[in-house]
Amino acid sequence: MIDIRKLKELVRLMVANELTELDLRDSEEQVTLRRQSPAAPVQVENSAALAVAPGTPVEAAPAPPTVAPSTATEEESDLIEIQSPMVGTFYAASNPDSEPFVSAGTQIHSDTVVCIVEAMKIFNEIKAECSGVVQRVLVQNGEPVEFGQTLFLVKGQ
Repeated sequence: MIDIRKLKELVRLMVANELTELDLRDSEEQVTLRRQSPAAPVQVENSAALAVAPGTPVEAAPAPPTVAPSTATEEESDLIEIQSPMVGTFYAASNPDSEPFVSAGTQIHSDTVVCIVEAMKIFNEIKAECSGVVQRVLVQNGEPVEFGQTLFLVKGQ
């Protein structure tokens, strides 16, 4: 039986990445998610028992609000936030033996890879999409991250 939280996470990833179909299979279950267009609700099909009936439209859960760090100071208020584009696991380096992609004090540009977020066994390189100097890394290696969670604070140039 698939966990409804996992199903909601899959729907959220599907909506966030504008996918129209997602098919996952393992030895015990199969889940297929489909939607007609990016604005349409997601259809769920599953060969194993589900908490929702197969073919029932499932509305995507709203993305969690972005929360500014409660310890933000006046000087941090002008910093650029690099946020996670998906739910997954944060990795600071390409493998455990490598140096982190970036750390506090690292000069970055819009195409600089700052980390990897693993989602559903897919390792997604996250680019800075801004230029400046990394001021703070807000996530530890191996920590789970949420969609919209701030990962880095950057002083823009």
